[in-house]
Amino acid sequence: MLQIPKGQTTDAERAILRRLRVWIAALAAACVVVGVSIGAMLSRTRVNALDDPTPASAAQIARAPEALSASFAEIARRVEPSVVNIDTVSAAPQVADKDDEDGKDNDDSDNPLLDMLRRRARRPSRGVGSGFIVDPKGVILTNYHVVENMTSIMVKLQSGEQLRGTVVGTDEETDVAVIKVNAGRDLPAVTLGDSDSVLVGDWVLAVGSPFGLEQTVTAGIISTKERQTDPGASFRRFIQTDAAINRGNSGGPLVNMRGEVIGINSQIATSTGDYNGIGFALPSNIASSVFKQLMTAGKVRRGYLGVFLDTVRPEFARVYEMPKASGAIIKDVADAQGPAAKAGIQTNDIIVEFNGQEVGNAQDLINKVASTPVGQTVQVTYLREINNKLERRAASITVGERPAPRTSAGVEEEDNSGKKGPIILSPRNSSANGSRPALGLTLSELTPQIANERNLKGVRGLFVKDVDQAGLAFDAGIEKYTVIERVNRQSVSTIEDFERIINALKPGDPVVMHVAAYKGDHVTQTIVQFTYQ
Repeated sequence: MLQIPKGQTTDAERAILRRLRVWIAALAAACVVVGVSIGAMLSRTRVNALDDPTPASAAQIARAPEALSASFAEIARRVEPSVVNIDTVSAAPQVADKDDEDGKDNDDSDNPLLDMLRRRARRPSRGVGSGFIVDPKGVILTNYHVVENMTSIMVKLQSGEQLRGTVVGTDEETDVAVIKVNAGRDLPAVTLGDSDSVLVGDWVLAVGSPFGLEQTVTAGIISTKERQTDPGASFRRFIQTDAAINRGNSGGPLVNMRGEVIGINSQIATSTGDYNGIGFALPSNIASSVFKQLMTAGKVRRGYLGVFLDTVRPEFARVYEMPKASGAIIKDVADAQGPAAKAGIQTNDIIVEFNGQEVGNAQDLINKVASTPVGQTVQVTYLREINNKLERRAASITVGERPAPRTSAGVEEEDNSGKKGPIILSPRNSSANGSRPALGLTLSELTPQIANERNLKGVRGLFVKDVDQAGLAFDAGIEKYTVIERVNRQSVSTIEDFERIINALKPGDPVVMHVAAYKGDHVTQTIVQFTYQ
């Protein structure tokens, strides 16, 4: 502290000294106030930490397993009465005895082994699955594959009572079926929850009859959402869970911690046929929509455009100079008399808006179209390439009805010609140290003979004779016996055209190939997108 000898100070100095003392006193008081305030805040924080149930105390942590166990037990107690076991029987194949040429009955009595095999073949096949009651009047949700082609359906309730079930309606596209039993009284029913609100990491319970073991409950968490297990199944986007799901669990409920059904257990990923840690449940919001249509109309009607789609990915957006990677590419107009064709939509058009809503990708457009009422007219905005530029256009489309799923198969014959075209490898890719993979394509010009043999009449481009499985083209999805028509918006009809475009690429450049192939009974168009390495 500064000290000044007495008798040597002036009035001005004494005034300064008084002000200095006042400032020091004020500063000391401020420090006391701040200290008290901080202490009070720390004290309140500590008290709040003890009183607030959010941060768990040691006692709460000790009770957590018990609380979780109690929650599981309560949910199981509430849900199990609504879960049913489904036993099914399919008709045995009819195997009629043939008469011998001499007219005598051929009962194979001299061949006991053959007779035994025939009797075994006549036996009906049996199956087991699960389901859950969604309406007290005996309406049950399950999987389509549980009741598919079944001639007899027996439903067993938790009480042990067995009732005959009848099919109200099925939807193969989502693997959903509705069956009904007549119990003569109201039955306990579950509540369908909002599957869109569930989060990855949420606890769930799976209930059903794995291996025929009725009323089995397993627990796990939601591993991910919107999981697609089959690229050909557009309307199956599953909730993935690690709750144990096995054969016989199909059709049973996946339940959240409020006891609401948020999914129908439908599939497992397995190498053994049994539980390997990953199961899939159809979201309840999808199942609920299907259920309502089956109950009111007996079938599900979905909107339809009559096109095959692909997604605008970053490579496509860069090649076509689009502001962002969004939209759905029309890779083929499959139905020449379909709604899209009648509206003037063509192959390679890019739909960016549907009825005023932006289209994110191909699946987004499929969902938007499918959920549109049949017969409704919608406005579509699309891009069309004219003189190497994308023009923005609009069209009105009257949505049609999506036809029932159908299977078409095409068999590829082995090419035994023994003739090989030049193997196209970019010089950068074919370096001696093999640091980058080659494209790995064996190409030849598409001659009239090849076009005739492969049902590719009218197609122009380079014929893919072979695809190296270690190459970039194989990873990108280019298949043998297809035709590459365009590369990065440029037509390719000769080997020189292809080499010129590929050799001009730098690592990291986008590559977009338009590919044609004969599949089923007609030529289809595909777009392949990848990054050059």
